[in-house]
Parts: sequence; C-alpha cells; structure tokens
Amino acid sequence: MKDQARSAWALVLLLLAACSGSNSPNADGGATTGGDGAPGGSTYDVTVTRTEMGIPHIKAADWGSLGYGYGYAFAEDNLCVFLDDLVTIRGERSRYFGPDGSYSIPAVPVTANNVDSDFFWKLMATDDVVAQLKASARDEVRQITTGYVAGFNRYIRELQAGEHPGRHATCADAGYLQPITEDDMYRRYFRLSIIASSSVFTNEIAQATPPLLSPADASSSASTDDVAEPDTAAARAALLAHPGPFAAFGPDKRLGSNMYGLGPDATQTGQSMLFGNPHFPWTGTERLYIVHLEVPGKMNIMGASLYGVPLVLIGFNDKLAWSHTVSTAYRFTLYELPVNPLNAKQYFYDGQLTDVTPVPLTIDVKQDDGSIAQQSRTLYRTQYGPVLELTISGIPVLGWDNLRMYTLRDANAENDRLMNQFFAWDTAPDLTTFKADHASILGVPWVNTVATGPGQDAYYGDLSVVPNVPDDLVSRCKAPLLSPVIASVAPGLPLLLGNRTDCQWLNDADAPAGIFGAEHLPTLERSDWVANMNDSYWLTNPAEPLTGYARIIGDEATARTLRTRLGIRQIQQRLDGSDGLAGTKFSYDDLKQIVLGSRIYSAELAQADVLADLCGGSGTDEVCAALANWNGTANLDATGTQSWIEFWQRVKGLSNLWNTPFSADDPVNTPNTLNTANRQVAQALSDAQTALDEAGIAADAPFGSVQHSGVHGDNGPSIFGSEGTIGAFTVADSEGLTDQGYLVDFGNSYIQAVTWENGAVHAEGFITYSESTDPANPHYVDYTERYSAKNWLRFPFTDSQISADAQSTVELSE
Repeated sequence: MKDQARSAWALVLLLLAACSGSNSPNADGGATTGGDGAPGGSTYDVTVTRTEMGIPHIKAADWGSLGYGYGYAFAEDNLCVFLDDLVTIRGERSRYFGPDGSYSIPAVPVTANNVDSDFFWKLMATDDVVAQLKASARDEVRQITTGYVAGFNRYIRELQAGEHPGRHATCADAGYLQPITEDDMYRRYFRLSIIASSSVFTNEIAQATPPLLSPADASSSASTDDVAEPDTAAARAALLAHPGPFAAFGPDKRLGSNMYGLGPDATQTGQSMLFGNPHFPWTGTERLYIVHLEVPGKMNIMGASLYGVPLVLIGFNDKLAWSHTVSTAYRFTLYELPVNPLNAKQYFYDGQLTDVTPVPLTIDVKQDDGSIAQQSRTLYRTQYGPVLELTISGIPVLGWDNLRMYTLRDANAENDRLMNQFFAWDTAPDLTTFKADHASILGVPWVNTVATGPGQDAYYGDLSVVPNVPDDLVSRCKAPLLSPVIASVAPGLPLLLGNRTDCQWLNDADAPAGIFGAEHLPTLERSDWVANMNDSYWLTNPAEPLTGYARIIGDEATARTLRTRLGIRQIQQRLDGSDGLAGTKFSYDDLKQIVLGSRIYSAELAQADVLADLCGGSGTDEVCAALANWNGTANLDATGTQSWIEFWQRVKGLSNLWNTPFSADDPVNTPNTLNTANRQVAQALSDAQTALDEAGIAADAPFGSVQHSGVHGDNGPSIFGSEGTIGAFTVADSEGLTDQGYLVDFGNSYIQAVTWENGAVHAEGFITYSESTDPANPHYVDYTERYSAKNWLRFPFTDSQISADAQSTVELSE
C-alpha cells in the first residue's frame, strides 16, 4: 500500500509539473528535443511500470522518451553512485573530495589517489573524444542519450525540491548534486570502452615524468654514459612478486563471467537455451541493472545494463538471447621508443626526431578550509597515445630515461562504435541479423559473445576490438630486452618497437583501421553447445577446438582454469547422464539447478587425497574432521567449505601441485592428482586451521553462517558460492577471511536463464545485489534475499505478464 500511495502521489506531482510546461535544459542550456516527437505536444512521454523486485519496464513511442524514462527510473535507484563516477571522469574528484581520497575501479582492479585520477581523466576523456563519440553515434543513440539526461535531471530537481525525503542520503546535500550533461554520458561510454586497457594504467600514465636532464644542461656524454640498460632480471622478479597493473590480465583476475549456449541437440525440448552470468563488482558503476526497454515496432528488449548505459548489454526477447564473458584478447599494445639522449622529450621514428606532445593540465583541489586551489601538471602523448612509467618496488620496469620511453596505443580509445553495436543488437529482428551486426560493426570492446534463438544453433564469437598485430609482426618488432619481462606476467601482450613504420598495426579490409576484421577472429556455431568461462576461445567446445589465431587474441593448447574445466564438465556430465539427473539432455530446470549448484572442482579433484594422505598430522584435527563430513560444495548448508577455501588458497599457486600434468589431448581432465608429497601442500592444511582459529570461525560451521553480502551492512544475506580460483563455477568473491567470515563484494551479478516456449521467450534470473544502491530504497536488498534462497524470478516480458505483476505505474511527461 505504501508503494501504491507513493506512486499515486508521484503521479499527481508529475501531472502538475507537466501542466507547468517546463522544459529540461540540455548540455548547452537549451530545451531538449524528443527526436521522433512524443504525443500530446510534450517533448517526452513515457510509461514506467515496476514489477516485482523493482524491475522497471519502460515503454515509449519515441527514442528520446525511452531514454527519459530510463534516466528517471535509474536515478530513483542509483543516483549517488552514478554521480560519483561522473565527478571522477570529469576530473573533479579533488574539487569535491579533496586530494587525500582515492578512486577505485574494482572491476580491473585499479586504485588511484584523487589527484592522479583527475589528471588521468583530464588527459584521456577530452572534449575532442566526446565530440568524436557524438559525431559517430547513430541518431537514435543521440536521442536516447539526450532523453536519459533529461529524465535523470528531472529526478535531481525533484530531490532538490524535497519530493523524495530520506532518499540518497550519501549525495542529497553534496555539492556535486547537479544536473548532468550529455558530455557526461559520452564520457561514461568512453570510460567503459577503456576499462580493460588504458584505465589499467591510470597511475602509470598520470605520474609519467620526463628525466630531469634537458638540452640546456646536458654534456656531450652525460646523458648516455650515466644511464644503464634496464636490469631485466630485477624487473622480472619485481613483476612476478608484484604484477602491478598487469594483475588485471593474470589468471587470478576477478573480472569474469560464465555463459552457456545450448542448441537443440542438447535440450529435452529441442528449444535452445542460454545461460549468462557476469562476475562483476558489487560496488561502483560496474554493477548491472535489470531493465526492459520498448518502443513498439522498433525495440523490445529486456536484460541488464552497466550503470549509465541506456541500452541493454546482455539480454533477450522473443527472437534471440545473448550474453558475454570477458575475453582474453588484449586491447592495446605497449611501445618502446628510443629517445634523443640530449632531449628525452624527443624520440626517433624512422630515423627522424619527433617531439612528444605536452598536455598542460590544471585541476581544482579542495583545501582543508574548504577553499579551492589549483594544481597543474604536464602529461605527454606520442603518436600512439599517452606516455607511461611503471616502477615496481623501486625498480623502473618501464622507465622514462635518456635512452627510452614507453607509450601505449589503445584500440578501444579509438572505438566510437560501442553504443551503435548494442543499439543494433537491441533492435535486431533475429539471430542472423545479430551475427551479421557482430561482424560488421566490430564495436564490442572487451568481451566474448554467446547467442542463440528459438530452435537455432548456439553461436560463439570473440568479434571484439583487438589490435591488428599478427604473430609475425610481433616476432619482427618486439622490444628485445623487456618483451620477455612483460610476457612473464602478461603472456601474449606485445611490447613493440615504436620507432619503425613497419611495426604499426595492420589494417583489414573488413574492419576499422588498426583492428582485426571478422575473418581473423574466432567464431563457432554448433547444434549442441558452446560455452566460455573466461579462458580463450580454444575450448569453446572440446569437440571442435578453435586454433590458428593471433596470440594477442588468446592462447591455444594450454591448461584451462578450474572454473572453465568445471563449466565444461557440467555440460558433458548432463549430456552423458553421469550427473545424477534424469535423462541425457538439459531441461530448463536442470540448467537452473546446475548453474547455481555451487560445486567446488578443486575438491572433486583433491578432497579424497587430502583426507587419505594429509589428515592425521598435528594441528589439523578440526579441519580434517570438517572436510571428512563436507559435501564438496559452497552451498549454505554445507559444513566445511571454509576449511577447504583456506587450504586451497594456500596451495593454488604452488609449482608441482599435480602429479599428472596438463595434456592438450585431455584438456578438460588434466592436470589432476594432488601431489600430497609436496611439503607445502601439507603445511597449507595446518595453516588453514590456524587462519580459521585466528578469525574465530569454526572449521565445520554451516557456510551460510560464514559468508554474507558485504555491501548490505551488518548481517547481510547469506551468499552461496566461492572464488573461481578454487574451482567454483557459482562465483562469490571477497577480500578474504575476516572475523566476520567472508564478505562478498564481487562475483555473480546479473543472471539469466533463457529459453523459448511456443514462440515466446521464457526467462528467469537474478540481480544478486538488488536493483538499488540506496539503503532507503525498498529494492536495496530484496533481490539479494531472493538470490540467497535460490528463488528464481520469472521475468515479465509481455504486456499481460507485466500488467499482472505490476507494483507501480507512472506516466512521465515533460
């Protein structure tokens, strides 16, 4: 009743506002336009119906109104988190929060202090970048963006007028609670494009400084004699101990996902099925948000978006469904440039000296007394992109001295097609068009894609933005000293010589300049299944390995992660009937049960060996007793899960962990057989007992009492699942064991299981952390509680389903 009363009162206020004839200002201060034009003389006219768990269904007659409804609904739920991100990418954190705070992109992860963050974004997200993105955007995308800004700003005006008391306490009185602009939105699109590339090097770019030596004070020999060649052994050791930004590309990276595409041959009904499950942060703007967008006759799509993106990025309708996982392909290359020894701000290119481009920047910095002072810094760019410096533990790994400098070229910093790609997919009439758009637009920034449609084959493609750097180019152009050093922590990432024309990226006829075309990127279609769990394309289906692609895209014939292996085994066991379920094909209920089963593959491989060979030693009685009664899962009723987690975290990186090594002839089942003779393995069991004792956590406590949401305050809902590095397919990640147990802040996020019945879509799923980040919002924790109970929600899609499940309906016009 409270929601109904609130909705009724909101409707009265909205109708009064509409009667006033007010218009929302756009970025230039003028009135917004609705593109196709909304009915009744209004610029915008849209219906927002919220169904169970607060999911907004946004229906409009034109693109501008669609964006308006989305902007307003999203602001209701997540105003402060999004504004915080916009402050960041404008380069204004120091202005509002002072110089001493920091900003993190947990998806990568990277953390920079406010000052370095501001200088980085001032350098990267420039007005020229915004102008290029606007100019390249489809007209429909521009209209949706304009409308989104107007709807978001309407909610800000209402909040400032006192219409939503108690909401958004974090920012309701903040100085940055101001209208957003269209430029803000395009900067947001840009930030998402470069999250897996330039953003990783925020600190290294923001702190890059030329050596002090200048032409005026240089002697004829001091600049060369006083600078030594890099100590590659020390650099390698430093990186292996502390990978720094390269941790974003390592096997233990947190950003990931699972997805299955099941074709007709793999299902009991003969209808295709799709499972999608990004593993993303539970904090910040890389959270996902469930939404349904409809412009009748033009778009009808439901699914999830990252915050601030007014299109569906993973979704479904009656004609198709798709999902994504983070790809192994690199989106950039590093370049080594020889510098003029008498002027380190010049580098050699084809034998000629070329000046770096200085970029003077100034930011506002809040002082202790509240006043604003300015701070300036000059950063530098080359023909490839920004100059960077990387120092690890005091060792200059990629230094800027009087011999060389380092820079990067980022293909996604040049990608102006992201929003066009997803608009095309959101409006695709069928799977055939979807696949054609994938190959022709090439705007997907950093993810693999799996898609299918009713009764159609399962499709996989890593048709994403990848620098056109074939292996032979890398062979002839790799920097000889430091390429092996970088390869030790980022295998496959090219460090190229940047002083030669023949080392520039190549061009394909079927692609934008500098990136691979579809002909050189991996795809696979099968009538049984395809899958990806963040390893490379190679084992999309082990029956048909994909090979022959450039190393920058991914590795081949190498060991897969435990999560990948379990993901494949779950499909294989379902199709050979060895998983204990009925039949030898997937039912829809089978799919839902399997993907949230919370199996731990490392335990399936090694639990018996631990109990047989390692238990009985001193200091392990409690852990061993717990493991003896443990069912090998991370379900809430499992007893002993935490004992295995603490053990496996201590052995997972050991050399000689397995007695049977990896074999490319049996990649799903190898390596295997735990090497219990390794003394470090035995010690890890004792250390696990110590860690649990110190945290005050019982070795055999039910897992539901040990692991909780870490984003919902004290006593957040219990969360099942565990980390992918221990072989969990159902992922729940934390910062490690505390005296409160594991506090989940990363992992399963948006989940969709999709099939079709009688030509209509049937989709169920979750948003694990709920739709809203505002504790005062009724949808702050409700979906998390539902997820904890594994209580799948049928997503209403048709008008009749939405009407039957409607919790509130608001007509917005302006």
